[in-house]
Amino acid sequence: MRVFADLEELAAAEGEHLGHGEWHEITQAEIGLFADATGDHQWIHVDLEKAAAGPFGAPVAHGYLTLSLIPLLVRDIYTVQGLAMGVNYGLNKVRFPSPVVVGSRVRAGAELVEITDVAQGKQAVVKVTVEIEGNPKPGCVADTVVLLVPAA
Repeated sequence: MRVFADLEELAAAEGEHLGHGEWHEITQAEIGLFADATGDHQWIHVDLEKAAAGPFGAPVAHGYLTLSLIPLLVRDIYTVQGLAMGVNYGLNKVRFPSPVVVGSRVRAGAELVEITDVAQGKQAVVKVTVEIEGNPKPGCVADTVVLLVPAA
């Protein structure tokens, strides 16, 4: 875990790779819960028999499930002290280069691409790459945008 004392120290790390998080296994239960939450019950995610005979040989996680795991996967990479809050502001670009098959382990790598001053504090663009263990292609690459507000 990389710990930044404040926003100025974080800003000094612009352009740096911040590290990697812990591995997380993608389970069928997790995929099923996501399907229920989103209403996306496409067979490639939830029909075990049909997916086993499909193009990937097993069910695959929804791309948006992989994207939604970013907060979990990044939480052990870095933290900034002295914040009132950090708020997701959006995404600049998201790609899903490789499917994430059930049973795969994924982890995130984070790179601080850009940090700019805004009225409430700083806005950071962090490129998050969700790696799949044993696969040269990532499951997701996303340029996340975070608003970081210092404590009063």
